[in-house]
Amino acid sequence: MGYETLLLEKQGNVAVLTLNRPPTNSVSYVMLQELDKVFDEVANNMDERVLVITGSGDRCFSAGMDVADAMSHPDIGDVGRVLWTKVDRFDKPVIAAINGHALGGGCELALACHFRFMAENDKAKMGCPELNLGIIPGWGGTQRMTRLLGRGKALDLILFSKRLSPQEALAIGLVDGIYPPEELILKVMETAQALAQKAPLAVRAVINATLVHVDKGIDEGLKAEAEGSNICAKSKDAIEGFTAFMQKRKPEFKGE
Repeated sequence: MGYETLLLEKQGNVAVLTLNRPPTNSVSYVMLQELDKVFDEVANNMDERVLVITGSGDRCFSAGMDVADAMSHPDIGDVGRVLWTKVDRFDKPVIAAINGHALGGGCELALACHFRFMAENDKAKMGCPELNLGIIPGWGGTQRMTRLLGRGKALDLILFSKRLSPQEALAIGLVDGIYPPEELILKVMETAQALAQKAPLAVRAVINATLVHVDKGIDEGLKAEAEGSNICAKSKDAIEGFTAFMQKRKPEFKGE
């Protein structure tokens, strides 16, 4: 399927999604609609075990919402909030390869991903500066920034509209790693391919259990963990994992 604002390719068991609205890869209403379709497509494809999201060019991952386009779509806030939550709750690992600025809705998208890696470029900034426009981060930014960094740090970053360099973002845990720009995708793909070799059912169970803990607390998280553990223990992948261990070889998981 072709897309107007996105590029989607498959590299082994990894789907690579590129936001493609140069030069800033701002998020339009059409992009939101296309992203929704892509997420469903990847979710339903058993061969695609990890999703990497990046931006076209070397200037921006995404500069956020297309303000001009948003004027024609009063519901864009609700649509974006639901869609970024869909990313957050995706049951396959989602990795943000932040190749440039990640601001506003672009930062919120990165926050919704399970892992974030950024190009080591002092010109690139990451943050949620929406208050400069008299609005607030409305696609989950207030919630996910708080979840990731704690309330005090989230308030500091959002209320003062701070834009962090890659080094600053790494220092406070906003991103998980930084790489030279020319190595970013290579390093992210190494991480993605390593994750893609893991047992899909087990990966899904871990993602779900940790999400339940965050949303509902440890008691419900333990229930989700027990349910996932029981499913995995009865799977063909578990048999393959133990067999490969005994035979001293690398397991070949099928997601069954």
